[in-house]
Amino acid sequence: MSKLFLVPTPIGNLGDITIRALEVLGSVDFILAEDTREAAKLLRHHGIKSPLRSHHMFNEHRTVDGVCSRIMKGERAALISDAGTPGISDPGYLLVKHCIKNNIPVETLPGPTALIPALVNSGLPCDRFCFEGFIPSKRGRNKRMEALENETRTMIFYESPFRLVKTLEEMAERFGSEREASVSRELSKIYEENVRGTLTFLADHFRDKPPKGELVIVVAGKKIHH
Repeated sequence: MSKLFLVPTPIGNLGDITIRALEVLGSVDFILAEDTREAAKLLRHHGIKSPLRSHHMFNEHRTVDGVCSRIMKGERAALISDAGTPGISDPGYLLVKHCIKNNIPVETLPGPTALIPALVNSGLPCDRFCFEGFIPSKRGRNKRMEALENETRTMIFYESPFRLVKTLEEMAERFGSEREASVSRELSKIYEENVRGTLTFLADHFRDKPPKGELVIVVAGKKIHH
């Protein structure tokens, strides 16, 4: 049956891929990848020979109709991102939206994503949380921060190593310097690091030890005083 599969891929450790994900990637007619060079390494590692096609944020508006057309003619496609689950701070939403509009079945496999391990590892409440992804670097940044000042749920953010200290300093200013938080770096990789403390402590820590790699910031929500 023709279908689009969304297949999560490892966020670091190549062992973090399910048997089912490998079966799907090996059986589809073509695989859409954010970076075909990165995808080729993963497929080679697992002996998968399905054809690769490029699908990223700069070409997805041009390619989405052609992809839907191929699936509607009977082909099976898989979408992967460079790491983690497609659609979470990565291309995926637009294609899924078009497939649903064209009555194309979509199936998303469970698998790796950086936000959940970082949340659970933070020691902060996990019962209610909101995922904010990347905060805008310029336009809309202050507005987004302001909107989160009274958020009571645990908040999860992605950030680049170059902006981490600036973001932690701004959060300390907005949310309070004593607000508890954690920063997870290089999850699932050899140099995985989880640092916990107040926003001020974390800003000082990473100012002294500039970070490298993928980063997840988890911030406690605002406490409600009854």
